[in-house]
Amino acid sequence: MKIITPDAAVIRDGKRLAEEDRFRFDCHAGVSCFNQCCRNLNLFLYPYDVLRLKNSLGLSAAMFIDQYVDVVMREGNYFPDVLLSMSETKEKTCPFLTDAGCAVYSDRSYSCRMFPVEQGLQYDGAGAGERMVCFFRPPDFCRGRDEARALTVTEWIADQDAMGYVRMTQKWAQTKALFTADPWGGSVPMSATRLRW
Repeated sequence: MKIITPDAAVIRDGKRLAEEDRFRFDCHAGVSCFNQCCRNLNLFLYPYDVLRLKNSLGLSAAMFIDQYVDVVMREGNYFPDVLLSMSETKEKTCPFLTDAGCAVYSDRSYSCRMFPVEQGLQYDGAGAGERMVCFFRPPDFCRGRDEARALTVTEWIADQDAMGYVRMTQKWAQTKALFTADPWGGSVPMSATRLRW
């Protein structure tokens, strides 16, 4: 979940969805592009994603991060980004992708649950608060958008059992938004020295 400025919300790719808007989408083994979206991704993991996935796999957080994650520190970002490592195969598939689909489907990440809807928090510059902004953004190859089923974002969240993920990811976005300036005062916290950059 990204922090979105009012200007960025206007020019962002994809169709912006109002609360009552419906979008057509369904994904299942009968769709010709099934599993194609699970390749060569920059798939961000949020803290709740890591918790759910490491528990599903029976791993400690440290073991999960060592085996499945790339940690990246980007300029202007005061917390590291955690991305799921893709496999070393030619297609760079998700490490949890099988011929039958996702091996961790019941604990799949927020981004996977919400796909092809992307959410962000838009903050009012006057400090009047925040509001959720949603976009329908399937990739060009995606045929799920040709399916007949039409839902609102609220219906999609319920259908994907994603409300807990939405809440937790929103809390993380709110926490990150508190740090618009360097929270460490120019020094790197001790815990950061243990991360693989």
